[in-house]
Amino acid sequence: MSTVEKYIPLPQSAGYGVLLGFGAAFAIGMCLTTFMLRRYNKEIITSEEFATAGRSVKTGLISAAVVSSWTWAATLLTSTTQAYKNGVFGALSYSLGATVQITLFACIAIKAKLRAPAARTYLEIVRARYGTTTHIVYIFWGLFTNILVTAMLLTGGSAAVCDLTGMHPVAACLLIGLSPTIYSIFGGLKATILTDYAHTLIMLVIILIFAFSVWATNSKLGSPGAVYDIIKELGKTHPVEGNAEGSYLTMNSRSAGIFFVINIVGNFGTVFLDNGYFNKAFAANPGSAYKGYILGSIAWFQVPCITSLTMGFAALALQYTEHWPMGRALTTDEVSAGLVLPTASVALLGKAGGVLSLIMIYMAVTSAMSSELIAVSTIFTYDVYRTYVNPKADGKKLIWISHVGCGVFAYVMAGFAIGLYYANVSMGFLYELMGIIIGAGVFPIAMTILSARQNWAAATFSPPIGTGLAIMTWLIVCKTKFGAVTYDNLFMDDSMLAGNVVALLFPLITVPVFTLIFGQQNFDWNILNTRITRVNEEAELLEATKSENYDDDEKLSPVKSPISIVATELAEHERQHYTEEQQILRKAFKRCSIFFIVFPIWESRGSIASTARGVYWDLTGQTYKLRAWQENHPEKMHAVRSQINAQLSNAQVVDGRSVEMEYPSIDDEIEKK
Repeated sequence: MSTVEKYIPLPQSAGYGVLLGFGAAFAIGMCLTTFMLRRYNKEIITSEEFATAGRSVKTGLISAAVVSSWTWAATLLTSTTQAYKNGVFGALSYSLGATVQITLFACIAIKAKLRAPAARTYLEIVRARYGTTTHIVYIFWGLFTNILVTAMLLTGGSAAVCDLTGMHPVAACLLIGLSPTIYSIFGGLKATILTDYAHTLIMLVIILIFAFSVWATNSKLGSPGAVYDIIKELGKTHPVEGNAEGSYLTMNSRSAGIFFVINIVGNFGTVFLDNGYFNKAFAANPGSAYKGYILGSIAWFQVPCITSLTMGFAALALQYTEHWPMGRALTTDEVSAGLVLPTASVALLGKAGGVLSLIMIYMAVTSAMSSELIAVSTIFTYDVYRTYVNPKADGKKLIWISHVGCGVFAYVMAGFAIGLYYANVSMGFLYELMGIIIGAGVFPIAMTILSARQNWAAATFSPPIGTGLAIMTWLIVCKTKFGAVTYDNLFMDDSMLAGNVVALLFPLITVPVFTLIFGQQNFDWNILNTRITRVNEEAELLEATKSENYDDDEKLSPVKSPISIVATELAEHERQHYTEEQQILRKAFKRCSIFFIVFPIWESRGSIASTARGVYWDLTGQTYKLRAWQENHPEKMHAVRSQINAQLSNAQVVDGRSVEMEYPSIDDEIEKK
């Protein structure tokens, strides 16, 4: 790390106050909420309830949980770093590059819930379909995903806390995870979803405070025009290498474009392979699963977009003024560590800004970490312990294992994050590395849930082959292009880009090849209903009923308790309701598929056809046909339509006034030409 002296705007007590004070408030609040739900709503935390929140969470909470879980430390810190380094396209490269995955996951969520209604993890689907070997492969890939995400949360969060308060990074790593561990153990998935809502609300309020300050009220900046003028001039005095004319206001940015691709690749892995998103899908009410993910993706887009444009441009505008707290520009290591946002917040609002950014980052880290804790504990409980250690374990034992899984993972990861700190591995490096490590599992797991044809070999061998080739490509490009394999060279755009692209795309070759060689599986989805079963909760419910405030006769005969009587009466009704849920899910999948996949392709069918035709002619040495077709069909050319659009959009100016004119349609103009 750099030896340049750091500026510490807040005392260490502020760091401990937020980590311990806010942590205690949320831990106590969620524990109290869980107690009240049990006391007044008779919500009994069985092993199934702990892992799936009763499978009845509605749209609003699912969308809030998606926003909160997808808002990592990197969402705030790396997006702001990209805006600071590459300008407006840097901000959009993060926001756009990480939104599509959540939206598309709505289709996966619906199919997983439809085909495996009793599942707690997507890995259970893998085992039921392909067996033990494939199951173990995906356990490793799932855990790699959770480890990388949690490591980024802790390294980014602790770096920001240390930068703002001078708190020791070891203490920060150990304390950040304390609160989410407590309320996750106490309340399970429902507690994390309820906390997600509160965390999201606090984060959004703070983001709006920063936004109004930069763009409207702050005396240092205070208007879009003031910020625009400073950023435009900065492109001339401190131009960005690789941006058109060095401008921060252009969409023509080489580095941001490369990051955009890396971001898309890496985040497919951290959605499609993170059991936390499947947890929420299984927890959702059938009619809420796809709505929650779609609304969540739309809402989430605003978080990094507004944060990065606001704080990234604030940092650029203020870092060469007397308001910049360091008195110098940020070093490369400080930028990589994600310190642009906290430094900009202090420059903008002084110590109050530092406190706000500290709280906002803490909210992001702990809410996402609670999701990772439940994801890992569910894998450990159902895919490892119940599957390979104790298949006959009752619900009480499984809850205990879930608690142990949360606690052990939290503090193993704290130790891992401490090791990364002493190894000088930054959050930014981990963020771009994740696609190389896990990206090869994306396509096979999607096909596992969507396609009955993918066979055992394609599912089993594609991830390790793809990851091995991705790592090899990453190292080879680093060595050949930069001369040596070092940390800094491995972090270069070209090295990371090559490895990420190979990881995501190579399984698109291996999956169909293995399926053709070894034959299609033609899997019967109904098998999942018999191979994935819920834990028998009757004993857990009866035990819990005994402890409630019923009279002595009811305690002796818990089957006669009000809960048991009503449950028995509703059993037949629930069977019918289950059938209705399946129908809702099938309709939802068709709607999502048409909206996201079929409709865009249908709208662009003309361009796709002409492009495919031209590619075929080029590859077969018939380029003359392409030229002839273009000469005979100029109205089909994008350039022609763009010129006509530009002509039609021009206003005629008369006596210095803009006059709105009536123009013929584009199609009329094309016919004339």
